[in-house]
Amino acid sequence: MLKSTLRSGIAAIALFAAAPTAMAQELMIGLRAGPDSIDPHWSTLGSQAEALRHVFDTLVDVDEKLQLKPGLAVSWEPIDDTTWEFKMREGVKFHDGTDFTAEDVKFSIERIPQVTGPMPMTLYTKYVDSVEVVDDLTLRVSTKGMAPSLPNDFTRLFVVPSETGMEAGNEEFNSGEKAIGTGPFTFVSWEPKGDLVVEKFDGYWGEEVAWDKVTRREIPDDAARVAALKSGQVDLINYVPATDYLSMQNDDSVETFVSDSVYILNIAPVVKDEEPQPIKVDGKEVEGNPLQDLRVRKALDLAINRDVLVNVVLEGLGTPANQLMPEGFFGYSDKLPKREYNVEKAKELLAEAGYPDGFEMDFTCTNNRVPGDAVVCEALAQMWSRAGLKVNAQALNGTVFFPAAQREEYTMTMSAWGTLTGEAAYTYGALVHTKDPEKGFGNFNRAGYSNPEFDKVFQEGAQTLDAEARRELYEEASYIAMEDRALIPTVILQSVWAAQADKLDFTPRIDQETRAYAITPE
Repeated sequence: MLKSTLRSGIAAIALFAAAPTAMAQELMIGLRAGPDSIDPHWSTLGSQAEALRHVFDTLVDVDEKLQLKPGLAVSWEPIDDTTWEFKMREGVKFHDGTDFTAEDVKFSIERIPQVTGPMPMTLYTKYVDSVEVVDDLTLRVSTKGMAPSLPNDFTRLFVVPSETGMEAGNEEFNSGEKAIGTGPFTFVSWEPKGDLVVEKFDGYWGEEVAWDKVTRREIPDDAARVAALKSGQVDLINYVPATDYLSMQNDDSVETFVSDSVYILNIAPVVKDEEPQPIKVDGKEVEGNPLQDLRVRKALDLAINRDVLVNVVLEGLGTPANQLMPEGFFGYSDKLPKREYNVEKAKELLAEAGYPDGFEMDFTCTNNRVPGDAVVCEALAQMWSRAGLKVNAQALNGTVFFPAAQREEYTMTMSAWGTLTGEAAYTYGALVHTKDPEKGFGNFNRAGYSNPEFDKVFQEGAQTLDAEARRELYEEASYIAMEDRALIPTVILQSVWAAQADKLDFTPRIDQETRAYAITPE
């Protein structure tokens, strides 16, 4: 009896001791791209924001359909034409135990212009004139004129402690010294192009997360990422290639999740007086820039068979695009028709422009930004060849492409852009408006496009508080830019995730983000 009781007691102790380990939940995610820095103000890239929101919170958040919802701010309202007031959430703690206050938001807003990353975050603070802390939980933001879309912009305003200091740089964040947020996980470690490891933050203000530890493993090679899932090395992967998605439909060991996305592959023809990579006819550089001629840009557009891009190149995982935002977004224009495919008309326009035998030019794209970017790049070059053009397509890793694009080293590019705020001010103000650092417009206008008519209509919309009037002005601006072929949209992408079957409860997001804290075990 004594021995039996003793054995039972030892077993109970052993079970109790083992319980924390048995109950611990770990999630392994395989991703095509990870962050380039742990500094949340370093870059606007979606893969950067997606990773760092596990550690840092934004002032305003969005749901899986990009509808605004409270983040660190629980409410916001305009108190006059040029002032927004934000009320902060009570009881929020940073990972180091200090209290979150409005002072931290003020510091974060003012820090963004001081960070010189490859893709400036000033896109999100362009309307800010000054910031005032009213009390610990109240912040007032004075804007440069009316700024009805300010809360939308602040969905990418990541908040760091005011004690971070303006002098803090990449080294301090990447080492973890300054990687202190209010998010659901605390930073553990990061290896560039490798693993980002985070652990559950017990003091998190939001809903309790299911995972004690999350490892976000960067696996840029599509085949390797799929293999990692099938071999059990990871629980979930993003950006499943179209060919693998088709085969997974008959594989009971995996489960797939498909969603429309906000991302559109856009072509940007440089229209500056001198193109960085010379355009040639019969091997000789041409005088002037052919891309400045609207007929040439229309010819490039007409030679694109978007149905083939969607149904053949992307194997059905997309839809043709005729403007820079998906249908239903604020500022989408119903006046723009479906883009026409007509190679003969493209040839006629090139001949009218003085290039009956076409010309030769370079075309540079990303190869790891979104699914299908490299294959679409190559397919476009082949399509343009049917119109008599010789296009030298080159698809590059984003770490090479984006810094060079920022330096404006390319003559014509293609990369993905998503309207992550759900409205036109974000996209058209950044990509199409004439470069204007003082006003914060044209941050990503690397093609040199400038149209005073567009700028006037767009700015009027940006200064209009009435929602319907603003919508009409944005739609007009969208129409002007697309008729002018400021950029040439090709396809709206769909995204596919895959997980080990019957293991995870996962809801796809239209912004393509993979948020570990929104995933639960099945």
